[in-house]
Amino acid sequence: MPLYLLCTMVIEQILVGHDNFSYLIYCQETKLAALVDPGSNASKAMGRIGHKGLDMKYIINTHHHMDHTAENSRVKQAYKCGIIASDLEKTMSYDTPVEDGETMNLGNVSMKFLQTPGHTPGCLCIIVDGKFILTGDTLFIGDCGRTDLPGGSNKQMFASLQMLKSLPDELIVYPGHDYGNKPYDSLGNQKLTNKTLLAKNLDAFSVIP
Repeated sequence: MPLYLLCTMVIEQILVGHDNFSYLIYCQETKLAALVDPGSNASKAMGRIGHKGLDMKYIINTHHHMDHTAENSRVKQAYKCGIIASDLEKTMSYDTPVEDGETMNLGNVSMKFLQTPGHTPGCLCIIVDGKFILTGDTLFIGDCGRTDLPGGSNKQMFASLQMLKSLPDELIVYPGHDYGNKPYDSLGNQKLTNKTLLAKNLDAFSVIP
């Protein structure tokens, strides 16, 4: 369970099932916490929440697919917390919609939401404290999310990936699935090695196997 600690901010990467990742983000000073994509089994994350004595404020969903959202109701009922999702997300129930570029604080931890459609119309990425980016099913290590499911779009995905390429190299990419040769990587390294970020144009992107 990789854990990153920076002053008051902690991110725990939690493997759920075979290859899904959940992320527990919390502020050490205030104990305020958010769980990103509870997935199909939130028991491990809930154990960490209890062990650390955290005050769960939010569930954040990067998109509506059930392998990311199946335990939303269980977690919400247990902690009486709200669900955050993109305001472009039309196929699930949530409490707080966020727009592209919107920021929110979790105690002393800052979260910035980026809308990155392509895998689904309502996909989100989350920049945490300007150091980390949780990319859901938009960007994986070495690949990107598939676009052949309902609501997917090659054109939108390519545009979203181009936007991510404009972000600082120093950001650490935490993806929604353990599909790559490592569980996380710098965005700078992904710009140099990820075939989907190396595509020069939409036509080249569209023929990547």
